[in-house]
Amino acid sequence: MSYGDKPWLKSYDEGVNPEVEIADISLVDRFDEVLELFPERPAIHFFGRTLTYQSLMGHANRFARALIENGCRPGDIVGINLPNIPQYLIAQIGVLKAGCAASGLSPLLAPGEMAYQLNDCKAKALVTLDAIFQHRLLGISGELPHLKFVVATGILDFLPKIKQLLAKILKKVPTGRVTPLPEKRVVRFMDILVHYSDQRPGVTVKPGDNCLIQYTGGTTGVPKGTELTHANLVANMSQVNEWTRPEMGKETGLSGFPFFHLAGLMLGLLAVAAGGAQVLIPDPRDTRHIVKEMARYKPTMLINVPSLYLMLLEEPGFRKLDFSCLKFCISGAAPFPVDRIRELEGVIGTGKVIEVYGMTETSPIVTMNPIKGKKKIGTVGLPIQSTRVKLVDLEIGIREVPVGEEGEIIVRGPQVMKGYLNKPEETQVTIKELEGEPWLYTGDVARMDEEGYFTIVDRTKDMLIVGGFKVFSREVEEKLHDHPAIELCAIIGVPNPKRPGSELVKLVVQLDPAYQGKNREDVKEEIRLFAKKNMSPYKVPKIIEFMEKLPLTPVGKVDKKALRQG
Repeated sequence: MSYGDKPWLKSYDEGVNPEVEIADISLVDRFDEVLELFPERPAIHFFGRTLTYQSLMGHANRFARALIENGCRPGDIVGINLPNIPQYLIAQIGVLKAGCAASGLSPLLAPGEMAYQLNDCKAKALVTLDAIFQHRLLGISGELPHLKFVVATGILDFLPKIKQLLAKILKKVPTGRVTPLPEKRVVRFMDILVHYSDQRPGVTVKPGDNCLIQYTGGTTGVPKGTELTHANLVANMSQVNEWTRPEMGKETGLSGFPFFHLAGLMLGLLAVAAGGAQVLIPDPRDTRHIVKEMARYKPTMLINVPSLYLMLLEEPGFRKLDFSCLKFCISGAAPFPVDRIRELEGVIGTGKVIEVYGMTETSPIVTMNPIKGKKKIGTVGLPIQSTRVKLVDLEIGIREVPVGEEGEIIVRGPQVMKGYLNKPEETQVTIKELEGEPWLYTGDVARMDEEGYFTIVDRTKDMLIVGGFKVFSREVEEKLHDHPAIELCAIIGVPNPKRPGSELVKLVVQLDPAYQGKNREDVKEEIRLFAKKNMSPYKVPKIIEFMEKLPLTPVGKVDKKALRQG
């Protein structure tokens, strides 16, 4: 059996075809269809305020017209530097209606990181929070020669004035002053919604046009702008929609994934494309608010990183909710310990957790567990329709590895990116020809079983070499997570001074609260004994350190780059 035989097809849910029909349209065309079908259907729920599709698309048209009037032309790039608030989706859809491409920036970026991304993509316009405007953008404004139009907004601008005033008095949300900037036009977001027409601008948008310049690679190197087209996103939407079978105009989604991360944005756009409602969560750390919103809107779909599901399990109100309306919970972007999946399903219902795998370069979904059929907990499921996947050797990336062995994931499909913006050398390293066809080399290591289910083992950059043996950090982390002292952990390699070219396995641990008062040396010995009993000697951590809190990326992954630098 080979990967070319697509053994995963026999594990597909009934009715899911090996190839998916993909319409030759842009995202703007898809949104127009949804507006025609569901003009009065709720599109956004935000702190008790609801926007219909008529309102959402009308506001997006106004934003598009503002961009055009202020010099943005088809193909230009617009930065969106916001949390998950209505203004993000309005701006995102408006950018596409203007024929431009959007580039999401994390609100947590430092000023220098903001400047790098805006200059790298030559962003002509930027939408940002008033607090970021005052405390970060002001200081770097002179370093941004391409930026000509800045739109500022507040987190609560869409809420009634009394709620905004109360939040400011209680200092619950950050705010900032918006002032003129030399050689740039500055306006307030809400003024745009008053002064521009809600009629769609007459811009032609084609499937092959760029719609997103999504930055990736920040945890392992200099961030790169991934060029994703309307066709890429429409393809992945078509694949995921056929896989999950949402009821058009009837679903309600809730996600803590930030829109500046492609997984969050894609799921937000998927909800729009299906005419569904979505509950916006600006602060995923506020689990009490999330539980309150779940109780109010009864979502049919949840989409989060594992760390947020774990936080919700610690929130008392979560376990008291009625989950009868919930169809499934998608989990991705980081490992989810098997025992915690079972704990979550004990609350929401057996078989409702759907683990997935994807990356920015693939728009993003590559594999999913079946919705109705066999789910293999701990795997990321099966390659979705119209997607070819192989595992190749880790040395030169040419030889297919046998079923059951570890190899690098390579992918072909309609969701694969065009390339990295203005970085042809980086593109050639990632998209390489194999047997006359271009394949995306993901840098992720996995193995496939006889039924076509894939299990992620590691990132190639996170793989350690210990005495000539390969150590996959994710595999070690998942096993160590079974020890009751470990709430969260990460494996990194440090040079072995006695053996050049070899590494020592270092374990960094965030202790479970029940172990906080115990002697640290005793806990280290417990973990070492557990490791020796459950894994090969070369995988056993030689160095164990404790941290009060492991550093996380804005998406909720353990930030191994920060650990290595620390």
